[in-house]
Amino acid sequence: MLAKDWPSLIVWLVLCLAAGFGSGWLTREGVNGWYQTRIKPPLTPPDWIFAPVWTALYILMAIAAWLVWSHREATAGGVPIILFLVQLGLNFFWSLIFFRWRQAGWAFFEIILLWLVIAGTLDAFSHISWIAGALLIPYLAWVSFATYLCGANWLINRGGPPAKPMPQGCDAAAHSSN
Repeated sequence: MLAKDWPSLIVWLVLCLAAGFGSGWLTREGVNGWYQTRIKPPLTPPDWIFAPVWTALYILMAIAAWLVWSHREATAGGVPIILFLVQLGLNFFWSLIFFRWRQAGWAFFEIILLWLVIAGTLDAFSHISWIAGALLIPYLAWVSFATYLCGANWLINRGGPPAKPMPQGCDAAAHSSN
């Protein structure tokens, strides 16, 4: 079955890598500008490490989603795939919240939600394919580390450089957190 379903692997790879590269492209100004002015918490890796790590994680995520997609008759109405897409969306928007809109506090709360959805996705995937579940373990581990970095960055830099105004239509309460 998997051999016949390889075109869907390409779709999952494109989707996951596009989410990563898209959020990276949209946040490059904040990463190269605002983020560089922030005090970094202990254990912050060098900037160059993030691109290869995230690329590898997006590839693992795509393979995991493909494995589950390939067994879609056993996916209980598509709930695992829906969870996967929700976490992918949360992943994409975390970068915008933190780097583009400079809302470190909101990003911290969003990454906690992201972590919970990843954990739920991992669990749901594991019931269909233990390999798919195992492929998400490095992602959950990295987001656990990223949660520490995000929360510590927010706490260390409270009162730091001002947040960038949110785009039209976003909740005004989000402006109160740095």
